Amino acid sequence: MSRLKITRRAFLGGAASTLSWAAFPYMAAAATNVIRVEWQQYKQTPQYASFLNAVRSMMANTNANDPNSWQYWSNVHANYCPHRTPYFLAWHRGYLYYLEQQMKRITGDAYFTLPYWDWFSNPHVPSEFTDNASGNPLYCPRLNTNVYNALDLSPFSYSVVNFQRGTANSFEEKFETAPHNPVHNIIGNTMATMQSPRDPIFYLHHANVDRLWHAWALPDGRTMPPPTDPYWAGTFTYAPGLTINKEQTYSNRTRLGYDYANTSRPTTMPPQAHEGRIIRVQAQVPQIHARPPVASFPATAARTVGNGRRSIGGVKNVVLGKQSISARVIGEAASTKQLQDLLSATADSFDAASRGAPNAAALAAGKSSQYKSVKIVLDNVTLTTAGAAGGYFYNVYLNLPEGVDIDEVRSKHFLGTVGAFEISGAAHHGEVSLDFPATAALLKMGSGNGREYAVSFVRVDGGASAKGDAISVGEVRVEFSTEAPYIISTSTRAPAGAY
Repeated sequence: MSRLKITRRAFLGGAASTLSWAAFPYMAAAATNVIRVEWQQYKQTPQYASFLNAVRSMMANTNANDPNSWQYWSNVHANYCPHRTPYFLAWHRGYLYYLEQQMKRITGDAYFTLPYWDWFSNPHVPSEFTDNASGNPLYCPRLNTNVYNALDLSPFSYSVVNFQRGTANSFEEKFETAPHNPVHNIIGNTMATMQSPRDPIFYLHHANVDRLWHAWALPDGRTMPPPTDPYWAGTFTYAPGLTINKEQTYSNRTRLGYDYANTSRPTTMPPQAHEGRIIRVQAQVPQIHARPPVASFPATAARTVGNGRRSIGGVKNVVLGKQSISARVIGEAASTKQLQDLLSATADSFDAASRGAPNAAALAAGKSSQYKSVKIVLDNVTLTTAGAAGGYFYNVYLNLPEGVDIDEVRSKHFLGTVGAFEISGAAHHGEVSLDFPATAALLKMGSGNGREYAVSFVRVDGGASAKGDAISVGEVRVEFSTEAPYIISTSTRAPAGAY
């Protein structure tokens, strides 16, 4: 499949020329609920033929400025989608909704809906997407078709009760980090790029992402900002003339008029068959259960790196390949006291916020130095040619203890993931610098008395992945920042029935 791409300027200039976006009745849609079903059920419905016909028709249209073309919607994603920022889930909800309406217009099928692929039930890409028969519009070359190693149940932990970024234990942040990003990475090829919607499986993947957000948000003590909260003010943009009020993405059920056949939260990993046995696939990955050995890298000096940001130390020229590794960073001497003050103030503000103090952060601010948070920063990150194809990712951990099972201490030490997809998304906006908030992790660990930081990169592979070097990191550093850390949310839930 060719990767047609159009520049942002050309896209913005011609995108709305073919269709009047005012024809999209998203406000009226909530009057009649439709049900999105899982792929295995979907292919038994009349909408299956409509889906195939729409995909085939849209792929045959080579005018990337035409909303009736497949490439048009890939460019919407590349030019507007937010990643690693607030509203990741909400923006994509509106994106799927508008694509679904467009495909309904193309097919003339009034009952058309998008399907979803429930990878927690079956981690294998459905066979209809892997059949390389001539004329199959669903086929796309992929490195891997089993995403088991990408799956992660931790966003559904009982402790994850807050939704948005800017809160402790944010569902949106945790879920985007894993399993969302790793699914892109493990499948690889087109899915590991910002042109990932070129691969038809993208839309089934994201329909499942949307379904799982919906399942998590169903009333059960979890905290979604109510629809009247300023969080939902403003609009999302998808193309010139195509916007949606953020508040309309608050609920698929009450705002956009569709629901899912299965709204339960996943509680177990799917079974993984291998040579007639049920096994834990991740156990096959070298060093997955123990802290990787510390490799030797040249040190970088402590210095001011930006307004309100100071590197307290780092290492340079870190190369990530097949083997999992750790990098040891030694902080400057003055950082120990600064870190102790910072963590003490943060703990006080967490405690005050949990008791409902309206000015919790302000009360604690005076007890700390000028710095309020800690980040692990990967700067000047690049992909090798082989690494750009994906098929792998790295789990990033801070200060893993030696001699323990990583899975047993994951909740305290896990920072996030990095792979071809995360780097491709960041590169779309310029030079790649990825940061991982580390204040909460340090609090959980009870760290703060030393100057040593071990940043571990644990490699996780699909069946096929890059051989040799995959990622080059110009510098791995520990930063102090004047940016406030995440505080426990004190917002109220929406009124009963609003969601």
